Amino acid sequence: MPMSLEEIFSEAKILTNDSRALLAEKLVASIEDDIDPLVTKSHLDEVKKRRDEIRTGKVVPINGEKGLAQVRAMIEK
Repeated sequence: MPMSLEEIFSEAKILTNDSRALLAEKLVASIEDDIDPLVTKSHLDEVKKRRDEIRTGKVVPINGEKGLAQVRAMIEK
């Protein structure tokens, strides 16, 4: 019988920090293998565009908490 998620987590907590970090990297990599390459390219293109907008001063970044507060205020209206 396969282990439950909780059983796996309990076993993983016993590992050293380095081993848990490596396990996390492998889990993330296994998910990334299932992502459509066109989606990945699209996301990367958007990230580069936003980075360039910040670098050129076209866009001024704001604090994440402030941004969430602004979104919450807009939703409440």
